[in-house]
Amino acid sequence: MSASPATRTSAAPTATSAAPTATSAAPAAGADDPCCAAPLPVLGRDVAVPLVTGGEVTYAALDYAASAPALQRVWDDVAAYAPYYGSVHRGAGYLSQLSTDLFENSRTTVAEFLDCRDGDQVVFTRSTTDSLNLLAAVLPADCQVFVFETEHHASLLPWQDAKVTYLNAPRTEAQAVETLERALADRDPYGPALVCVTGASNVTGEIWPVKELAAAAHAHGARIVLDAAQLAPHHPVSVKELDVDWVAFSGHKLYAPFGSGVLAGRADWLQAGDPYLAGGGASKKVARRADGGVDVEWHTTAARHEAGSPNVIGVYSIASACKALTEAGFDTLVEREQALVRKVREGLAEVDAVQVLSLFGDDAPRVGVISFVVDGWNSSHFAAALSAEYGIGVRDGLFCAHPLVRTLLGSDPQDPGECGAPEAEPGERSLNAIRVSFGAGTPDEHVERFVRAVKELVANGARWNYRTEDGRCVPAV
Repeated sequence: MSASPATRTSAAPTATSAAPTATSAAPAAGADDPCCAAPLPVLGRDVAVPLVTGGEVTYAALDYAASAPALQRVWDDVAAYAPYYGSVHRGAGYLSQLSTDLFENSRTTVAEFLDCRDGDQVVFTRSTTDSLNLLAAVLPADCQVFVFETEHHASLLPWQDAKVTYLNAPRTEAQAVETLERALADRDPYGPALVCVTGASNVTGEIWPVKELAAAAHAHGARIVLDAAQLAPHHPVSVKELDVDWVAFSGHKLYAPFGSGVLAGRADWLQAGDPYLAGGGASKKVARRADGGVDVEWHTTAARHEAGSPNVIGVYSIASACKALTEAGFDTLVEREQALVRKVREGLAEVDAVQVLSLFGDDAPRVGVISFVVDGWNSSHFAAALSAEYGIGVRDGLFCAHPLVRTLLGSDPQDPGECGAPEAEPGERSLNAIRVSFGAGTPDEHVERFVRAVKELVANGARWNYRTEDGRCVPAV
């Protein structure tokens, strides 16, 4: 195609320029409405929820680590594109051509956001989990995989068909590097190897020494994939600077809904492996053989692993979020988020009954993710009270990181406990924790209300009765 959507019509959006932005479509930070007092306005910022004690309050969404609310900017960009929706890589019509341009321009936007190297491929997937399972499916034969037990299940579990070495939880950043170096030094130096590591923990929020781990991996002839699901929404991620071989993240953590993810990095293993899904789009040429079979020539581009009709809206939403974060400036976003982190941590430190979970200690760099337990409280009961009595949404459970939470709580690996479904009664300790998480769309008032609520619940107890229903703690009717 010779013309981009932006040159064909001034109304049609592209992944790089023409879509409306949150600066014109939504209240800016500092607007009269205190719910908008955040760098990047998000959907749901003015939603009122009922309290069991009576009345309503603006909902405080403090579960960003599970799914961040969509940026208003992203929603507006998608709405501007929606009338131009068409099939991608399939049609000769105007809308199909425009949608194809939008899809491929989005790939360029994501590559720029991640500071990819020349020759790196950006493959669009459904999520971080999908991305890492894709990489697991194309590992060379006899590849050895090294992964810390501290990983989210998305990066802990996909490698089970390979030869996996699970590494114990380190207690300092330096110990993480030393643990990996020892494990790699003991491996067969002649075979392929892959290290999988998180960028920021979805439990503690602590930022891992990714650059140092990448250097250790490469020094021992191994490659490394970065799970950036919790890092990319809070902190710049540069493939070049960190020197990682691949990076994976999810759109729904990055303020972009619609179920899309990214795997970006070196092309050789992706090109050599069988397509993740077999079907249209992945195939370049298909022909019947004389013996009745089928010969297939697969694409060597990212399309090799993008079979089926692409999720153009999901992909465009990721590109829009990448642009919004870049334009807002990570220096500004990080500085402001760190102020919120300090406010929460200092507030929790004033409550003797609260134990904040950490691997690397108080001085470790971290993003806006903090997990804790409260003496004398079942974590599910505490989270339910925060929601029902204060309009605050947090997460309780094992956060799909069971081995890590068990380690942090000092439990036996066989102790009972499920992610988000504790069996203990409201007043009984259980093997689970509470997680509060926030980001660029979080007003100060939300974290201030959270700290105040924690102090009141610990000091005075819940004002309502609760019961367990289908594995969840809920207000008793």
